[in-house]
Amino acid sequence: MEAIEIIEYLRSNDFTVKADGDFIELSPPEKVTEELINRLRKNKPEILAALKVEERRQKVLSMLEKNPDTLRVYITDEEADLNNVILTIAIRDLASFEMLIPKSKYDPFMLIDFINKNDQ
Repeated sequence: MEAIEIIEYLRSNDFTVKADGDFIELSPPEKVTEELINRLRKNKPEILAALKVEERRQKVLSMLEKNPDTLRVYITDEEADLNNVILTIAIRDLASFEMLIPKSKYDPFMLIDFINKNDQ
């Protein structure tokens, strides 16, 4: 939970924080202290993972907002996890969530077919 606490701390102290590949982008730089840098380094993988979850969630919510007649949307991320495909789903006025699908069992065409068959 440390990562989420760090992100919340940064935002409550007027920092902008986001993931940029394998880097944490933080501004304004003049407010960054040595103590903060050490805390970020110590928790970097968890912070990046939390920021990427947030980024994927915002993306699907934005897709729903841009398409008012759409009930649900999803995106897949095949890069963020070595062993799994991350499926991020948003269902209008209900929920948003993520699922991990083992890469060895992931079939994008089967996923699309399943969603289309159950789209009622």
